[in-house]
Amino acid sequence: MPFKSGSMARAALVGLAVMGFSSLGACVTHSPTHVAPAPNAIGVNSYLWRAALDTLAFMPLASADPYGGVIITDWYINPEKPDERFKCTVYILDTRLRGDALKVTVFKEVSNGQGGWVTSQPADQTSVDIENAILTRARQLRVSNLKG
Repeated sequence: MPFKSGSMARAALVGLAVMGFSSLGACVTHSPTHVAPAPNAIGVNSYLWRAALDTLAFMPLASADPYGGVIITDWYINPEKPDERFKCTVYILDTRLRGDALKVTVFKEVSNGQGGWVTSQPADQTSVDIENAILTRARQLRVSNLKG
């Protein structure tokens, strides 16, 4: 089944969590490699898996391992703030839909002004905000699945 992205509003909301500003929705891009595996073909919670892909759909996907439960994005640069970039790694740690079954690590780099990048510390709340957005989306997917 091809990956279907979330709404522009959801992309903007996640962008707020990741970047700290609200103009992200206008620069959403999707890679044709975003594919959600069939629910019985992965080794982790399928709702968390799909929700993580949906939530991070605005970032280019570097790799995804549905059996090991790891999603790694490539660097994302918001055109309105080209002097910083972000990258995420999502670990899905369980087959159950639980808050402790998910860990998100966010990496940030800032431009050194000479064409290179220097590691910087993202805001402490950024990973938590992305985890919460993924969990909310996973619950939405589960509820919509239960309703038929």
